[in-house]
Amino acid sequence: MASRAHEVTLVGLCDGELDPKKHRSCFLTNKVGGRPDWPPGVSRRAPRCGRCGAPLAHVVQVYCPLQASPYHRSLHLFACPGAACSGRTDCWTVLRSQCLEDAAGTPGGPEPPQEAPLSATDWCDSADDWGMEEEEGGGGVKEDRQVQEEAAAPEEEAGEAEVRGRLQGLSLGDPQEDAPPLRSVFISVEEEADLGGEDGGLQHARQLLREYERREGAAAGEPAGGAGGGGEEKYEKTRARHGDAVFSRFMKKISLCPQQILRYCRGGRPLFISEPPADMARAVPACGGCGGSRTFELQLMPALVSVLRREGGAEAELEFGTVLVYTCSDSCWTAGSRSPVEEFCLVQDDPDQQLFK
Repeated sequence: MASRAHEVTLVGLCDGELDPKKHRSCFLTNKVGGRPDWPPGVSRRAPRCGRCGAPLAHVVQVYCPLQASPYHRSLHLFACPGAACSGRTDCWTVLRSQCLEDAAGTPGGPEPPQEAPLSATDWCDSADDWGMEEEEGGGGVKEDRQVQEEAAAPEEEAGEAEVRGRLQGLSLGDPQEDAPPLRSVFISVEEEADLGGEDGGLQHARQLLREYERREGAAAGEPAGGAGGGGEEKYEKTRARHGDAVFSRFMKKISLCPQQILRYCRGGRPLFISEPPADMARAVPACGGCGGSRTFELQLMPALVSVLRREGGAEAELEFGTVLVYTCSDSCWTAGSRSPVEEFCLVQDDPDQQLFK
C-alpha cells in the first residue's frame, strides 16, 4: 500500500435515517444499525455475546474494498445490548466478508455501483457523494441509494432459494436469533483534511474542551496549580486528576468535527481515547484465518453512542469511548468461502462520556 494510505483519514457522519419503506439497503450500503446485509454467497451469522450469551445487535456496516483486489469487501460490527456488557471487548464481534466482483451481479441484471475495487484511502471513491445531496439537478446520496436499491433487488431474488435452504438446515437447538434491530442510519464520509470552519459544532467542541481542561486543572498554557500557582508547564508535562493526557489529545484531534461517528484509515494509526495496552503487538492477536498479522482499519467514535437507538425510538444502552478494529493485513479469503472471517476489536471506555451528549 502506498504511503499516502497512512496519511489520509476518512470520517463517517450520520446522513439521515434509512427508512426501509423507502430504501432497500444491500451489502454496498454503509449504515448504522438495521439488519446486516451479507454479500452474495456468504452465510448469515448471528453472533452471540462472549459474556452473557445473548444475541448481539448489529451496530455498523461498512463497505470497504481494497485496491487491486478482485473482491467486494464488507465489515460488520456487533455488540451486546445488555447494560452489564457495555464497554467490554468480549461483548463485541467484528466479521469480515468478501465476494468476487463477478459473483455480485446476476446475468442481465444491473451492475453493482462500484466498477472496480477501490483504494482503502478512498473508502469508498463514490463516498464523497454520500453526504452531499444537490439541491438542483441529480447526483449525490439519492442517486447512490437508488443504484444500491436496484442492485439489491435481483441479488435478493437470486438468493431466496439459497436462504431457504440454509434456514431449513438450522438446528432447533441453536436458533439463529437476532437482537432487536437498532434504528438504521446512512453513513456519509469526508476526508478529515477537508473539515474545518468555525461552525457551531466546532465552537461547541472547543468550549467542551476548555471546560474539561479547567475541571481537570490541566489546561494547556495555564499554570499547573491553577490561578496563583507557580510554573508554566503545559498540559503534556502535567497529569490530569485521573492522569488522562491521552483523552485531552483525543479531544483536540476530533475538535474539527465532534459529530464524527467513525474514523477509517487502514494501515494508519488509531486515535486512542485512553492509555492503550503497553504492548499492542501482543494485545492484537494474529489472524485466525491465515495466522498473519493484523493492521488497524477503523474505529467507532463516542458521538455514535447517542445515535444508537432502538427502532421504537428508545436510546440503546450501549456505552463506549471508542471501538478500534484490526483486520488481517492480507485480507485473506478462500475462494468460494461462505463463512465470514472474525476479526479483532479493542473497546476503550470513555472517561468523560457526557461531553458527547
